[in-house]
Amino acid sequence: MRHSSSIQRRHLSSPSAWIGTDESGKGDYFGPLVIGGVNVDSKIKKILESLRVRDSKKISDGVIKELDFRIRSSCIYSVVVIGPEKYNLLYLKMKNLNRMLAWGHARVIENILMRVNCPRAVSDQFGNELFIQNALLESGRKIKLEQRPHAEKDPGVAAASVLARAEFLRRMARLSQQCGFDLPKGASPLVDDAARKVIDKFGKDALNRFVKLHFKNTLRLDVGSSPKN
Repeated sequence: MRHSSSIQRRHLSSPSAWIGTDESGKGDYFGPLVIGGVNVDSKIKKILESLRVRDSKKISDGVIKELDFRIRSSCIYSVVVIGPEKYNLLYLKMKNLNRMLAWGHARVIENILMRVNCPRAVSDQFGNELFIQNALLESGRKIKLEQRPHAEKDPGVAAASVLARAEFLRRMARLSQQCGFDLPKGASPLVDDAARKVIDKFGKDALNRFVKLHFKNTLRLDVGSSPKN
């Protein structure tokens, strides 16, 4: 796991500022779970609007990479990457994807709060709000949390979704290089063929380095793993 930030010192923030968070990779068998967060104030909001930042699912991969650079250059942000091996360990411990998501969102919020004071955070609705609240450490206990359906309409959440998606694409490219072939996205039965190629090339124990083992895809491979999602 890692996080990044464009600014290393702590700043005061406007009372109207907020942190938007979002994730990428939670529905993909291959690759990491990535959570992004962006601090937004009135100035940053205008920049994001001028860049036409929107939900990453509505943007091509090429545009995602360009927006990723622009957002990182303009904003205080954090990106937390939970690679497959760490993901599988956390899932065995937490037994719940929403709890893992809350842990990741909380870490992103904490990382940003180390650099800027901010009164609230906004994310998409993925589980009980208390999940994130309970995962926050001392510096995040006072922040107001808002979970909204379709929160990607919020410019901060949209920007966070772009950062998360861009990092997910980079990590997928690295894993594909390690495999020697392109790894597919998603979790359809077509993904199973790629997983079988990984097993044929590296052995079944190597799956842990590339996939989220609790997905039903693993059961279809008949390699003796794990709980259903």
